[in-house]
Amino acid sequence: MTITPRLAWRNLWRYPRRTWLTVSAIAFSAMLLVFMITLQLGAYDMMIDTSLRVFTGEMQIQRQGYLDKPQMRASVPAAQASAARLRQATGLQAIAVRANGFALASSGTRSYGVPVIGVEPAFEPRVSTLPRLIKHGRYLSGDSAQEAVLGAALARNLKLGVGGELTLLGSGRDGSVAATVLSVVGIFDSGNPELDRHVVEIPLRTFQDVFSMGEEAHAIVIAGPGMEQIKQTEARIAALLPAGQGLVLLDWEKLLPGIKQMIQADMVQNWFTYIILIVVVTFSILNTFLMSVLERTREFGIMLALGATPWRLGGLVLLESVLLTLMGIVLGIVVGGGIAVYLHQHGFTFPGMKEIYAQFGLPGVIYPKLSFASFTLGPAVIFLFTAAAALYPALRIRKLNAVEAMHAV
Repeated sequence: MTITPRLAWRNLWRYPRRTWLTVSAIAFSAMLLVFMITLQLGAYDMMIDTSLRVFTGEMQIQRQGYLDKPQMRASVPAAQASAARLRQATGLQAIAVRANGFALASSGTRSYGVPVIGVEPAFEPRVSTLPRLIKHGRYLSGDSAQEAVLGAALARNLKLGVGGELTLLGSGRDGSVAATVLSVVGIFDSGNPELDRHVVEIPLRTFQDVFSMGEEAHAIVIAGPGMEQIKQTEARIAALLPAGQGLVLLDWEKLLPGIKQMIQADMVQNWFTYIILIVVVTFSILNTFLMSVLERTREFGIMLALGATPWRLGGLVLLESVLLTLMGIVLGIVVGGGIAVYLHQHGFTFPGMKEIYAQFGLPGVIYPKLSFASFTLGPAVIFLFTAAAALYPALRIRKLNAVEAMHAV
């Protein structure tokens, strides 16, 4: 060990109480940032997952341009056969086919324009929580059943209950009139006003017959094994898409861009709070460094007289600040990381959160996201701020005059 690191380490422990207080402040802020960032990223994953699990799925295969301009003719050919091949090739069973249309839904004297969705009753529960949210009655029984399920708000507006008859009148894929009368077998309550007020689900085969779709549909919905594996799953599915059919694989960011924008806005807001915390800690550390330099003015004067250069003394002060900051950061990462690892295994929830989410078939538990970035991003920002703060007292040494400094009180 050279003389400069030895001097820097010795100087830190001249005043052990002050050193430990400063290290504790840095460690607390680093611990808090590690914990909050991992929890924040985990909350984002939970928010994305719960939003996608209700209805959208993590990704969808559609005809190119259908997302921006949904048209009946922009369909996926042989959709059920394609979905079956994907299940076999990937081993994923959470793959379901949907067909989308629009119709006038009537009951007695009341009529509303609603989206009508054809689903596979056997596979839809694997990509959506709606089948598990049936509050009255049951879910669809088969692909060709003359049945329908609808949202609770729409059922109230139409004054329909389980066993009632729902009349649908729309336009088929070939321009023909699409009309049918279906029995309402279930009413769901998802907690999502858009779904509960508008959506009608009917069996896929029934939809294809009514809307003259043949074997075609509009989307193959895929729910991957989890957010951590979504990129790998997306790559596997994309490699299996047939060429020349104009099909595209859309991930959740394209399907629900509003979620990504909301996450970005929340992240900016949270980082504003984090920066305020870091600035407060930085000023307290700056005060410590300034006190250390002022108390050692006479010592620095003697060292200058003995031939030490101002740059070397400034480097000594910077090295002291680096060692002090690293001690606090390492301690903070260890403690904050330990808390994050524990919660990653056991989950974190706010009081009442589980009960609220359970009503909609969702877990309501946050699992902090463990990664190198989530562990080091906050502490790295603290290190940069404290290093910048240490520059000021280090640069003050350049202005010292050896004679004046030796006579300082």
